[in-house]
Amino acid sequence: MVLISVNLAVAAPSNMQDSSRHFYDRVMEEFKHRDYEAALAGFRFFLEIHGRSSLAANAQYWVGECQYRLGRYKEALKSFYHVVSYYPLSPKLAASTLKIGQTYTKMKDHEKARMMYERVVDQYPESAEAELARKALDAAPQRDEEPTSELTGNGPSD
Repeated sequence: MVLISVNLAVAAPSNMQDSSRHFYDRVMEEFKHRDYEAALAGFRFFLEIHGRSSLAANAQYWVGECQYRLGRYKEALKSFYHVVSYYPLSPKLAASTLKIGQTYTKMKDHEKARMMYERVVDQYPESAEAELARKALDAAPQRDEEPTSELTGNGPSD
């Protein structure tokens, strides 16, 4: 009798993981079909039920991604910062940091965006996110940029 209860106790976490994975995958399908409102509600509900699962950090990231795609940039920032602050070992750290930069770009806060892009490049130099951050840095307005001589009329030929 004791062996059976032990086996059930061992099986329970696996079943919980299976159910959380199944739930997560179903919500991800909503996201893939661009139903961001449904996906947002689903990922939030996932976090309520499975907030301690191995997929919690990913779900939190996707909450931010839904908010970003819905144009709710302030909410998205909070969600991406939540990943960075509360899930330090998450595989979504680089992606969250990049999305913080992209969100600041959407909000026209170019200085904060630049800082986040630089952080991605510094902390995750070999990642795909670092490559995207480098491209964003190249495209971003330069800080303290001096006007060129062609624009000011103070070139060497004047």
